[in-house]
Amino acid sequence: MLVPCSGWELGCLRLCLRQVRLWAGAGRGASWACQARPYGSGRGERWPGSEAEVPPPGLARRPLKEWTLQVSPFGRLRARLPCHLAVRPLDPLTYPDGDRVLVAVCGVEGSARGLVGLQVKYDEALEEMAIVSDTIDPQAFVEVNAPLKFGLDIKSSGSGCVKVQSIECDNCKIETEHGTSILQSVKGQKLHVQTQGGKVICLGTVYGNIDIHASDKSAVTIDKLQGSSVTISTEDGLLKAKYLYTESSFLSSAAGDITLGSVHGNITLQSKMGNITVDSSSGCLKASAHQGAIDVYVSQLGTVELKSHKGSIIVKVPSSLEAHLQLSGKEVDVNSEVHVQEMTEAHKDDVVTVTGLMNQASKCEKWIKADAPKGTVSFRRQSWFQSLKLQD
Repeated sequence: MLVPCSGWELGCLRLCLRQVRLWAGAGRGASWACQARPYGSGRGERWPGSEAEVPPPGLARRPLKEWTLQVSPFGRLRARLPCHLAVRPLDPLTYPDGDRVLVAVCGVEGSARGLVGLQVKYDEALEEMAIVSDTIDPQAFVEVNAPLKFGLDIKSSGSGCVKVQSIECDNCKIETEHGTSILQSVKGQKLHVQTQGGKVICLGTVYGNIDIHASDKSAVTIDKLQGSSVTISTEDGLLKAKYLYTESSFLSSAAGDITLGSVHGNITLQSKMGNITVDSSSGCLKASAHQGAIDVYVSQLGTVELKSHKGSIIVKVPSSLEAHLQLSGKEVDVNSEVHVQEMTEAHKDDVVTVTGLMNQASKCEKWIKADAPKGTVSFRRQSWFQSLKLQD
């Protein structure tokens, strides 16, 4: 028989009862990860937490079981589950030694039999906390409060979703099939996220060397990434990031669009079928698209190289930028508001090439090169304020 719920258990109960409401601590009005997208073949799509997931009348979600285990503060969590999983740090005031893992499972009343195959155990020799089950109800929720520095190795099957919040660890590895992955305010030396068909969402600032791979139509949306190395790839899904502060980034998509806000550092972008948009680039930027268009605002210059094999290119710059220019395309349009010195124009094989200097750029070796042999290259002036794209 379950004892009366503690405050922490009640928190778990609230989580279970609010699948379609806000995640505790999300701080952005973001819904529980599974609300981020419908899944399925496109016909008869349903949202986790929709009518297909709501228990029949009289069956309420409730805490089914809880565990408290003593662990090493620097161990790791290994989870293999077909259901939803949330990981948060322990309350440092309640557990100042950071040597406990709290686990609670919530589900539909009457589904406790699904816990028979659930393993929750700690291996002292490996310093590994394991939560493993193939048979637990996919509608169940597992909530884990772990030491702040705990490493994470999580695999979710089916439509199981994963949320990791405010953890600081050396290694964080998350793999999902069709479930959404949410990382919120996570710090790690190495962060690896992979999904076969679910969304990847980064909220707040995520720190570390980051590797994200999203297959099929999976989309990746990011608030802010900060780290030495960032690699992100999608197949047919959108790749969108508001802020990137990195030494080196490589972002690619086979058929999805790449849409970036403010990016800093050495950035390489590739999309075969999609479009590439950068609201503000500060550093070295290389972007290539096969059929898509490229639209970039260069706020502070490193070397910029843009290539669209079949699409068009728009380059926007502030009036004070110093740069060498080399613009090639079926057509080249240099706006009259942009003052280009020593401008020359050459024609060869139906391609126009315009070269010139902005603001006595001969003193520097920074280039803007744009090449669109089948499209138009447009070169325009734009202020930093305009690049913010403020809306009423």
